[in-house]
Amino acid sequence: MEQQKFRKKVMRIYYALSVFFGLLLLLSAGLVYISVNPSVLIPSPKTNSNAYVDIDPNRIENGIHLATGFKDDDGLQVVISQCTPCHSAKLVTQNRATKEGWISIIRWMQDTQKLWDLGANEDIVVSYLAKNYAPENTGRRAILTDIEWYELEN
Repeated sequence: MEQQKFRKKVMRIYYALSVFFGLLLLLSAGLVYISVNPSVLIPSPKTNSNAYVDIDPNRIENGIHLATGFKDDDGLQVVISQCTPCHSAKLVTQNRATKEGWISIIRWMQDTQKLWDLGANEDIVVSYLAKNYAPENTGRRAILTDIEWYELEN
């Protein structure tokens, strides 16, 4: 009788340990899965089938080419064909430069970023950019020049 009680206790401990190690194994597998694929924890946004809007690639509203954000002007299509194959139009529109500045930027891209020779299109691109994305007045005064500075005395 005593031996049967002992066996029952051992079997209960055995089952409890089996359940504990089984849960530990499942928890470990779950942690490994999450570490390999952490996107599981990020809830996916609810998609609306009407959310996708097809923009006509040539549509212009209020003087802005909608697909790129470029201003509508002579040379727009050439600028799109020469600039946007390598980078976003936003990279262009966030910058401002004079004609010489845009030429300098183009030369830098040709020297360091493998930009091709624009050929006859270069003048069209530079003219468009210099006209539509020229430096703007920032509202700050010009840098002081030709100032005769003096030492302050104590």
